[in-house]
Amino acid sequence: MSDLTSDSVVPSIENHTSNGSTNLESAKNTVINNASAAANAVANHPVTQSVTNGPVAESVKNEHAKTQAEFSNLAASRTTPTTPTATGQQLTHYHSFFNSLLSWNNPRASGIAYVSVVAFIFAARYLDILRYTFKITWMTLGVTVLAEVLGKALLSHGLTSQIRPRKYYTVSKRTLDSLTGDVNEFINFFVIESQRIIFAENVFASATAFLGAFISYYLIKFVPLWGLSLIATSVLFLSPLIYKTNKEVIDHYVKQAADIANQQTEQVRQIASHHAARATETTKQYVGEYSHKAQEMISSARGRSVSPTASAKPVKTEPEIKKENIPAYKAEDFPAAPKEEFKASPPVEELADSLKSEEEPLIAT
Repeated sequence: MSDLTSDSVVPSIENHTSNGSTNLESAKNTVINNASAAANAVANHPVTQSVTNGPVAESVKNEHAKTQAEFSNLAASRTTPTTPTATGQQLTHYHSFFNSLLSWNNPRASGIAYVSVVAFIFAARYLDILRYTFKITWMTLGVTVLAEVLGKALLSHGLTSQIRPRKYYTVSKRTLDSLTGDVNEFINFFVIESQRIIFAENVFASATAFLGAFISYYLIKFVPLWGLSLIATSVLFLSPLIYKTNKEVIDHYVKQAADIANQQTEQVRQIASHHAARATETTKQYVGEYSHKAQEMISSARGRSVSPTASAKPVKTEPEIKKENIPAYKAEDFPAAPKEEFKASPPVEELADSLKSEEEPLIAT
């Protein structure tokens, strides 16, 4: 009973909770202060000062500033081109962006973009990105849930809820509209460019696309998709760089090839024009001959149609005979026409008897 009626004070749960939270806050502040002191000590160390303020650090800072400036220039190049398409339509601002990116006007930005695309291709080939994504997701959720449960069990308040932001992040309508507009422009860039290539608005670009598709058709038989993507990316990024660094030499050989092609074209044109002229002359000659023969046939047909004794049957034309070889005949050279009536011929037997009587004296006895 004496124990029950003791005047000793029993600590309350509220005081215990408040003391726990106070101890937690003090421990947290202690850790922060110690970390800040350690960071300051490392930053103020002579070795650190020599590294951060030395020539290497200055070079790194300068390169970082130049890279940041080039990325800013690349982002600022997203403007709508003034030159429209062959149909009069305006191009998208991604035409200027990719033109600046692939032409290596900002070499650091273009190089970083090329390395990033190549790294993504190798990552997609050798890393199971989807599996690792799920792994990071369940690990993150496991840590947050475990921290919240253990915090509530041991400290009466969750640890995850302590780092929860006061207001959840949201995407503003302005940002969403800008993002939607960029997606629309990005899709239209590929749609417009595919049509320009198909309808040969730029013959060189269409020929290049044809050559790439033709080579890819045969490479896809023994080259995997990731390898083909790597080759296409390298050609797309490195071809303009090679041309830019060797522009004079390439232009010289291209000019020579163009001159040779023009000479051959001119020779072919001259030969074709010569043969065309000869064919025209031959055709005119044959046309003249046949027109002359046609006129002669028409004139002869007209002469026969005027004659009153013309026969309905076609008259066989005979070769002309020169009048010099024809002898001259007179009327006395022809026998006189009979004037008496024709008499009936005697029978055959009488004629035979008369012939026998005339021939008997001639027979030898």
